[in-house]
Amino acid sequence: MTNDDRFERGQRALAAIDGEAGQAVIDSLADIAPDFARYVIEFPFGDIYSRPGLDVKSREVATIAALTALGNARPQLKVHIHAGLNVGLSQDEVVETIMQMAVYAGFPAALNGLMAAKEVFGERE
Repeated sequence: MTNDDRFERGQRALAAIDGEAGQAVIDSLADIAPDFARYVIEFPFGDIYSRPGLDVKSREVATIAALTALGNARPQLKVHIHAGLNVGLSQDEVVETIMQMAVYAGFPAALNGLMAAKEVFGERE
């Protein structure tokens, strides 16, 4: 497999999962780190998201949970809440995923995640 294959597969996955929000992240890197933008397309989307074993909804649940638990990745969390909704998660499933993180990452992380979700839901109305 060539890097071009990874890039093209990653572009398709990025468009299908993150849509405009994902492309906005890639575009924002063009003037400062275009190579990093390519890495974002190739590795997470071309290699990991494209693997068999988990469906894309499960991958987004895991991603939303991880970003919530980190507690310091609000912009990325919002992109992936959008992505979760894009691939078929309901708002209730997003909220429950974030609430679950109160057990493992603490109430502040879950509260911040819920506020990010509230913003995303409002943007989509």
